[in-house]
Amino acid sequence: MSYSFGAQPIGCADFPCTRFRLWAPGVQSVGLEIEGHPPIPMNSLPGGWFEVDAGCGAGSRYKFRVSSALAVPDPASRLQAGDIHDASVVWDHRSYRWKNTAWRGRPWHETVLYEVHPGLMGGFKGIERKLPELAELGITAIELMPISDFPGKHNWGYDGVLPYAPDAAYGSPDQLKEMIDTAHGLGMMVFLDVVYNHFGPDGNYLGAYAPAFFRDDVHTPWGQAIDFRQRAVRDYFTENAIYWLNEFRVDGLRFDAVHAISEKDWLVEMAQQVRSRVIAGRHIHLVLENDENLAYLLEGKPDRLFDAQWNDDIHHAYHVLLTGENEGYYAGYSDRPSGRLARGLAEGFIYQGEAALYPGAEPRGERSSHLPPTAFVDFLQNHDQIGNRAFGERLTTLADPHALRAAMAMLLLSPHIPMLFMGDEIGAKQPFLYFTSHPDVALADAVREGRRQEFARFAAFSDPEKRALIPDPNAESTFFASLPKEDDSAPYWRRWVKTLLEIRHRDIMPRLANARSFGAQALGSAGVLGRWMMGDGSVLSLSVNLDRQPVAVPTAASPDQARLLFETEGAANCARQGELPAHAMLALLEPAP
Repeated sequence: MSYSFGAQPIGCADFPCTRFRLWAPGVQSVGLEIEGHPPIPMNSLPGGWFEVDAGCGAGSRYKFRVSSALAVPDPASRLQAGDIHDASVVWDHRSYRWKNTAWRGRPWHETVLYEVHPGLMGGFKGIERKLPELAELGITAIELMPISDFPGKHNWGYDGVLPYAPDAAYGSPDQLKEMIDTAHGLGMMVFLDVVYNHFGPDGNYLGAYAPAFFRDDVHTPWGQAIDFRQRAVRDYFTENAIYWLNEFRVDGLRFDAVHAISEKDWLVEMAQQVRSRVIAGRHIHLVLENDENLAYLLEGKPDRLFDAQWNDDIHHAYHVLLTGENEGYYAGYSDRPSGRLARGLAEGFIYQGEAALYPGAEPRGERSSHLPPTAFVDFLQNHDQIGNRAFGERLTTLADPHALRAAMAMLLLSPHIPMLFMGDEIGAKQPFLYFTSHPDVALADAVREGRRQEFARFAAFSDPEKRALIPDPNAESTFFASLPKEDDSAPYWRRWVKTLLEIRHRDIMPRLANARSFGAQALGSAGVLGRWMMGDGSVLSLSVNLDRQPVAVPTAASPDQARLLFETEGAANCARQGELPAHAMLALLEPAP
């Protein structure tokens, strides 16, 4: 299909031909500079566009000359010849021959997500080698952290500046397609994390020739807000979403921090365009990260535009229960954490218009109890919740392992959509640190010092000497320290996850369509009982106790009238006596009347 942005090979009669387009409303003229060829003036079109057809094909390297002193890469580059400041490369997506052409995806309710950092997994080839193991485990979808071209060779991906170009550190566009093709052959979906709320601090040239791309009156934590009032800006990102879904056949997108996008109507417009312009008959899934907890974006059955939202509320409640931490945003979950978790399991969002109980907190959220359980993606940890800690500690080093396994059982058997972070399935104890590899020394220094200053407000880092111990993001050792590794406990964790996912596939997934909550209640200070009416009329009952002491349970948690799906040791017998043991989990299925 054709796109408004970027270099696209087109059908010329007897020779290679490529159409080049650039939106540059801030300059009067633009020249196309193809390596090995004299400069070509581009034609000025209405609305700030420049376009020209040139006699070159795939593999040609080029830049746009926007002033006598500046030639820039294509902001819609499909591939870079090096890094973000280097020439862009013409790429022909017709060159890859797909093997699994009959693949149409999987329904959303069959999703079990596994978030990965592509670099830590060895790039696209390394992920491809890992796929059979993940499929055997019961994972049905991998989610790639952002892959758009970023500075250097190591980065979380949220410093990307070229949203259409897979970073060469991970592999070529065809290697990405081959990995996705392999996943589809194994019955697995591939999701991609995309960042439409900001550009990274290095390599973003848009302001030099398209200042209208940004707003001076609205700022985000990363600088000027992107101006989604502009039609060209809207189309740039909408087409990017369609590009990944159509050209690479990814099955879903996760939209990073959309609360930083002020024009929420663009989200609706974009989702509508995606649903109408992606190849017919495919299961396409769109997932939000949105701190504002806007339930209306998840409504609209059966034509829901967005399938789900990452449920940070649920994570925060689990984290407080497992660790006892109550600083920062955890303060909003430290009072009655079991009651808050119960509300999240029953209704989705924990904050539905209330303000958290800490200074400066503002009301946020909308009523969400009418939404299906599958409208929420739950997790015990992810790249943010581990990596935004000063030392990147995983829960395996912060929580009691028995309590953590009970919480994981609750996560994987809940009717919400579960997500694991790479290493969870082996109980990895290595940190996941914040890492970059900025070639610009001054920027690297600023990132390191900024990172350390972030934690000055925490009591543990009030001393500058303690802050100096926080790993340097730009040190290569920080990246390598984040590689998850197996130890003697890994086989046990893997069996635990596999057993739970077998139950989910057999007993939970087939009943998720039209499931709805029957409510949930706190069990003591660290336990929860949740019940759901499943699509076939059966009732799923899940009880968990993350405390060190037994907790009383109501008769609804008794296995006498239900089929036992899962229990930690002795949980069912104890439930018959009215209590749930320490660090226990019990899953029951009552037959339909």
